[in-house]
Amino acid sequence: MTQAPSKLAQLRELSVVVADTGDYDAIKRLRPVDCTTNPTLVKKALDLPVYAGLIERELQWGRAQSGDTQDIAKAVVDRLTVGVGTMLAELVPGRVSTEVDADQAHDTTATIAKAREFIAMYEAAGVPRSKVLIKIAATWAGVEAARVLQAEGIDCNLTLIFNPTQALACSEAGAFLISPFVGRILDWYVANGQTPASIDEDPGVQFVRGVYAEFKRRGSPTVVMGASFRSTAQIEALAGCDRLTISPDLLERLDADFGELPRKLAAGAAEATSAAAIDEARFDADMAADPMATEKLATGIEAFAKDLQTLRQRIADELAG
Repeated sequence: MTQAPSKLAQLRELSVVVADTGDYDAIKRLRPVDCTTNPTLVKKALDLPVYAGLIERELQWGRAQSGDTQDIAKAVVDRLTVGVGTMLAELVPGRVSTEVDADQAHDTTATIAKAREFIAMYEAAGVPRSKVLIKIAATWAGVEAARVLQAEGIDCNLTLIFNPTQALACSEAGAFLISPFVGRILDWYVANGQTPASIDEDPGVQFVRGVYAEFKRRGSPTVVMGASFRSTAQIEALAGCDRLTISPDLLERLDADFGELPRKLAAGAAEATSAAAIDEARFDADMAADPMATEKLATGIEAFAKDLQTLRQRIADELAG
């Protein structure tokens, strides 16, 4: 008797599965379509043997440079980020999301400059821009940066999405993809004494379902990629979403579960919409009226920026040693 397919296998038939990790071996084993890299994941990658050669090579490059150690450390971190992404690009048939500096999340010009720099570095390493997504925090400055970059053929992943207006602004800017954070939304409500009674009442699940439905209603080509999952139940509740980025441990759990996985999201027919375009004033007002989104966007940027600074300091220490 043939064994039924795992839930992970079933999920692959409904959504594009993305690995939320820079773990080379996990990606090789779990075969996602896309994967991601950011300072948090690069920091973890420094302890993985598969990246040892890359790390030593870039440290040698850094030690051969003259000038301020902190500036050299920043350059080495950028080279490591692209180096890890280049190795991952060889494993996946799809894209590698690469995060621009979170400490520049409110600076449109700096974000655009770093995105162009990363794309040039990838292309110099033989990775075409069609294999890369530039990951940008979805502040208004980030939305404006994505508008410029998308017009140049640089596809963007707008991340830390917590609010409907924020999501729609990204779509109107032509963003290739958005990453609404399911688990972090749930975390906020639980921390504020609002634990959902069922998965269908999970505010993170409800948010992604709502954004997905509105994008499809508008005929938006922007990809909706659910992210930041706390359980396989959240993932299963969004089966059928365009893409789902999932940590290796949750991918493993889905791969070991052979129950039935029904489709939960399906695109309906697009309708004509006459809604006014979102401008900065409306973006700011709607975010200010949403304490969860305001707090989670700010703390998300802060955490990414802190990880970036920690990574830079670790490299600076290595260079000095």
